[in-house]
Amino acid sequence: MRSLRGRRLIMAVVATLLLAGSAAPSAARYTPSKRGHTPAIIRERHGSMVTSTNWSGYAITGSKGSVTEVKGSWIVPSVNCAATPTASSSFWVGIDGYTSNTVEQVGTDSDCQSGSPRYYAWFEFYPHLSFTLNDFPVRPNDLLSAEVQAGDKGAFTVSITNVATGQSFSTTTKMPSAGQTSAEWIIEAPYSGGVLPLADFVSVSFENCSYTAGNSGPQPIGPFTKPNVDELTMVTKDGTPKSQPSGLSNDKETNTSSFTDSWLSAGPDRRQLGRNK
Repeated sequence: MRSLRGRRLIMAVVATLLLAGSAAPSAARYTPSKRGHTPAIIRERHGSMVTSTNWSGYAITGSKGSVTEVKGSWIVPSVNCAATPTASSSFWVGIDGYTSNTVEQVGTDSDCQSGSPRYYAWFEFYPHLSFTLNDFPVRPNDLLSAEVQAGDKGAFTVSITNVATGQSFSTTTKMPSAGQTSAEWIIEAPYSGGVLPLADFVSVSFENCSYTAGNSGPQPIGPFTKPNVDELTMVTKDGTPKSQPSGLSNDKETNTSSFTDSWLSAGPDRRQLGRNK
């Protein structure tokens, strides 16, 4: 996995669609998905070390209404469908969902369907449906940059740019019940009737990660020793690791953080334990 450090990311948003208080689809641009992304399902907490059955990565927490922006970038990882022929893996940035019941998020998937890989971008304003972007091609090794911003009167804007192609997407909806109490940089096993097996993405590096809370400007996630920063490891219900983040690295020049997350096992389907068998 090559590093993203030092890249200057392009966040030119060329299309904004206002959805007045709902997540209704525009069939030409995006369509609803049968699978979705849920708030964190926490298994155990030991201080700032947390295990979850569906999330891996980092989360920061704040007071109600404090979190107003989150940014991050990643290179779309290839999936090993020989190890996990039917499985999914999601990579996203978002606000809420860690200490609240809504999630405003945007990201990409690297999935395996009957042994074949599938890559695509999506957004979700949970508990509304997740929507797949129809005209936003995503390929392995593409550099993606994403952002979620909270605006006035409960409005949230999610934006994503494929830096490799120069294509961007952005949409806004109102989430009046959103708490704005957390920001996240997450690898997720998505949900469809239960937590799905995690596709073998090998590893993914999150870079240029920052958030804004309160009256401060954009700031890095780390250091991990900050009291409002939690490290999440994804595990099965019985505690078998599925995906685990590295420690945080900070870039003083850009005032951002980075980390790498590594796949360890597929999870719920015991026949797909891959390298952790």
